[in-house]
Amino acid sequence: MKNQLLTGPYYFGMKDLDVFKKHFIQENQGKPLFLIRFENIGGIELTEFLDLLRTEFYSCLDLEDIGFGFHYLEKQDILLMGISPLFEWDIERFPNIENSVGKFQQQCLQNKVVSFHFGVSRTQSNFISDSDEIYNELYKSSEKNLNDNLVRWSWTYYNKANTYISGSVHEAMIQPTVIFNPKDKTYSVKGGEVFLGGGAYIGYKDLINDIPSDQDLNRIELLILEKLIIACEGAPGLLKFNISPQSLIDTFSQTGRVDRLQRLIRNKDLIPENIRFELVEKPYDDSHFPLKDVCHAFYSHGMSFAADDFGVKSQSHQIVLDLGIMIKEFKLDPISFKFKIEEDQIKFLDNLAFIDYCKRLADNREAVITAEAVEDYDTLRFLMEHQIYQFQANILFGKMTVSDYKRDFDLLHSIHEDVVKEVLTDKILSEKQKKVGNLFRVASEAGLI
Repeated sequence: MKNQLLTGPYYFGMKDLDVFKKHFIQENQGKPLFLIRFENIGGIELTEFLDLLRTEFYSCLDLEDIGFGFHYLEKQDILLMGISPLFEWDIERFPNIENSVGKFQQQCLQNKVVSFHFGVSRTQSNFISDSDEIYNELYKSSEKNLNDNLVRWSWTYYNKANTYISGSVHEAMIQPTVIFNPKDKTYSVKGGEVFLGGGAYIGYKDLINDIPSDQDLNRIELLILEKLIIACEGAPGLLKFNISPQSLIDTFSQTGRVDRLQRLIRNKDLIPENIRFELVEKPYDDSHFPLKDVCHAFYSHGMSFAADDFGVKSQSHQIVLDLGIMIKEFKLDPISFKFKIEEDQIKFLDNLAFIDYCKRLADNREAVITAEAVEDYDTLRFLMEHQIYQFQANILFGKMTVSDYKRDFDLLHSIHEDVVKEVLTDKILSEKQKKVGNLFRVASEAGLI
């Protein structure tokens, strides 16, 4: 290594890895990052190769909004080149780094200028992971990328999921939670469950199916959660996010990540007390890090938890008992209230017993019960007769964009029960509600509000 490699703005971190991480990763939070790994560089001095990268390769990128820097691993003879946007790349104009490096490599070989092997990795400089974690992810992926052409083409650039996560468009959907007030007999929206979707993807499963099986799904879940939180910037009400217990353990067993998540939430004009994580029905292993300890780190910041799909067949009873007062909501599985007395008397009575059991669990920890997927007005009335007053159901509100939710939130309250009954029992209005999925809009257009 020559001393002149330490001069100039592009050579920050050439010898110092910490400086490279600071300029390449830490200062680019919220932006997509590419790391190009050059090995077996032959036929040229390193300083000349750097000049080639700054000129010939830069012109191959055909993009002005770009920042880059270098780090040289002298013992391994590996040159790392970091690329990130100076400002923000449009989701439709993401640079094709692989094609650009491949084109540059071919030109160099044809002109007999230099030979090299390369690998490209890509990830998001997200807010919750620290610089070391992100660097290690990029470093390992670039090494694998160099040796595995299939992964390079299927994931690093062409994978739509990665582009969606990195994109500047903050797409998310929310299904409002509706609360009935028995005193004034009105329905109001108080928050909702946030979902992936809105444009590039219809939903979570669609995105997961687009990710190669050898990728770290825990990290993908972390990036999705972060993207959804960013999409909810300034959103009112109680916001709920799905996460599996295992992902929670694997991703947030380091309390520093929980602290960074809490800072991100506040930076996005959200209140931690208005953030709730729904623990989905999946098996988990907490022998190394107890789920209770991980959840307590969130709870100490004001965040709370819900038991999702809680029902007679639920596996989450142990979670409820372990987490105690940290569980502030029970999402009631439809199987727990769908049977009518004329259909199956025993199952109907079992449903009543289970609802009573849930109410006792909720009372013990000052929690609420939310009935999901209520399909008709009679079931809605039945639940309210048994003091279940909170609902997340398409007959009231389907999924809407977070931007529409924020725009209309102040209007979605104090809808009288007579109006709701009219919409849900009138043949024409109920059919329209099934298509529109927005009780407030249907009632307004019908002149009921």
